[in-house]
Amino acid sequence: MSSYPYLSDVIKGITGYDLPLPIAMFGLFVGFGMLAAAACLQIELRRLHAAGRIANARRQVRNKNGENIIVEVAPHQIVTDLVFVVMLAGVIGARLFHILEHLDSFLADPWSMIFSRSGLSVFGGLILGTGAGIIFIKRWNLPARLLLDAVAPAMMLGYAIGRIGCQVSGDGDWGIASNMSIKPNWLPMWAWAQTYGNNIIGEVIAAPGVYPTPMYETLLALACFAAIWALRKHPFKAGWLFSLYLLFAGLERLLIEQIRVNPIFDLGFVHATQAEVIAAALIFFGLVGLASLSGHRNADRLIPT
Repeated sequence: MSSYPYLSDVIKGITGYDLPLPIAMFGLFVGFGMLAAAACLQIELRRLHAAGRIANARRQVRNKNGENIIVEVAPHQIVTDLVFVVMLAGVIGARLFHILEHLDSFLADPWSMIFSRSGLSVFGGLILGTGAGIIFIKRWNLPARLLLDAVAPAMMLGYAIGRIGCQVSGDGDWGIASNMSIKPNWLPMWAWAQTYGNNIIGEVIAAPGVYPTPMYETLLALACFAAIWALRKHPFKAGWLFSLYLLFAGLERLLIEQIRVNPIFDLGFVHATQAEVIAAALIFFGLVGLASLSGHRNADRLIPT
């Protein structure tokens, strides 16, 4: 299957017309993912607010007269600003972690890697984006664990849609060469091996191709999203649902890493990719959170936790 790095490539593939629309498809799907995540988060915050489980967001600001006043809004009203902060920190984190994963290439040509159209570490975006989000909601005096629960399904949905951008543009997040000897007969060829012709990084992939791992991740992430969404009204303590998200995110990525090509780090007795190490950490913290927060909440609380 061919890749479509830019919107103009999509239009040309459908209509045959070559229009000057240099809009990156990866960025477009990331934008779609953020919009879907924001809508999902707003729905959940409205539900929690209506149920009395979360109070209004409150923040002290300075007015035009230099006086300190308290601004109070419903929690879903700060979602747009929250998404912007998380997205900005996430992009920086994704680029930073990708550089750390490919230090040799960075040292050889720093500027081209910094401003490259490809090369982002999802886990880098997750770590810095989550950190920035926690700081943001703390400034609005909202309960961190309850907000993390609310954002858990939104993050998984946004990730699933963003991975579609990787698949469409062919940004290099594909897998190792496909093993045709174990391909199930009932599975279409495009679901097992792809050559990503016209990919955005200009790499030529020999036939029959490589595993289309972005497509696999989208399917896995959508399944995880469905499970988290179905369990969002769970009776457990605040933080339980986000712990489940951490477990799912770690397991999903650890599974995919077995058929992806990434630099291997030698950590003494451990030989693993950066993503495998972070995935293992997410699984660990997810399991710890699930174990410690599985008790039923005594009562709905509006205080920060």
